[in-house]
Amino acid sequence: MALSKVGVVATAQTEFRPAWNNAQHIDLISSVVTSVFKGSGLTIDDVDFIIDSGSDVLDGRSISNCGFLGALGAHHKEEARVEEDGLWAALYGVNKIRSGSSSVGLIVAYSKPSESNVDLYWNAQVEPFYQRPVGFGQRAANGILAQRYLAESGLSRRDLADLVAERWAAAATSGKVAIDDLPDADAVLAAEEGAAPLTELMFARPVDGAVAVLIAREDIARRVSRNPAFITGMGTSMDTHSLAAREAGRLSSAATAAAMAYRNAGWTSADADIAEISGSSVIGELLAIEALGLAEAGKGLSAARDGKVAINRSGGALPADPIMATGLVRLAEASRQLSQPELFGGGAPRRAIVHGAGGVAMQNNCVFTLEV
Repeated sequence: MALSKVGVVATAQTEFRPAWNNAQHIDLISSVVTSVFKGSGLTIDDVDFIIDSGSDVLDGRSISNCGFLGALGAHHKEEARVEEDGLWAALYGVNKIRSGSSSVGLIVAYSKPSESNVDLYWNAQVEPFYQRPVGFGQRAANGILAQRYLAESGLSRRDLADLVAERWAAAATSGKVAIDDLPDADAVLAAEEGAAPLTELMFARPVDGAVAVLIAREDIARRVSRNPAFITGMGTSMDTHSLAAREAGRLSSAATAAAMAYRNAGWTSADADIAEISGSSVIGELLAIEALGLAEAGKGLSAARDGKVAINRSGGALPADPIMATGLVRLAEASRQLSQPELFGGGAPRRAIVHGAGGVAMQNNCVFTLEV
């Protein structure tokens, strides 16, 4: 028996800010849960299950989602928590619908890193006896990746700064990311050192916010949405925990996840029109572009700026990284670009690649393919 098609019916996002000082987690969550139903013809009563993504560590308490069930609309409903980027929660939800056990699902991801020490969050994920005491974590790992990448590709720090500035400009145009001062390439280079050779602005900026995605079985999606984007392929993979033991200069797990998604969809990266890609730093984004088959090794920058596939028209993760929600934001952005192409210009895209990542130096990767 063929698996059911699953479509993205509606999405909702808060503005992504460095700090939502006047809103708690439940405020951000309830905002997107309320908004996602508007215009869909569906209500919370039509939802069979709710899956949320967040981090107990970032939230500062165990089983933190128990405090958000009301805001999630999960009272007396099937609810599950995925302690990983929201794209994995979407994968879980899609499989529930494809199995025939459910028809409509609500996926919610959120984060408030402004209330945590993000460096310690990443540091807590590395080897505890030798790496953690010396402060190894996301910054140092990306600095190591960047040193190798620049040496092997022949790119300069100015090249990286130009791409970062372009991503921030795209995010400013979208109007969904709070930006007080839009940095140009000179400002990116002049920012404080993050981890040599990367400056602070070359890392993904942690932001507060939430996103909700409403997914449904094909017949329901076609009934309630004018032009639903259907999830046609999914793949996920986890690399080894030790950065030193991973394949140098390549995100192997992202390549594995992409191959799985493309195989399920029956097409390749060359068939895509747009891509929404996560990255813990500008180097992480370039490595992801290459792992997804959008560029050869060391050629990610050319694909990012002038490739056949339009990459991160939303700005991507560099100007706005809500950490546990970043991949689900990429899904929301890609589905909007497919379903409402008139809002973006540049033709009518038909196929999209969506990428989410987790772990230090993007150890875990998840890839979706979308089609309209």
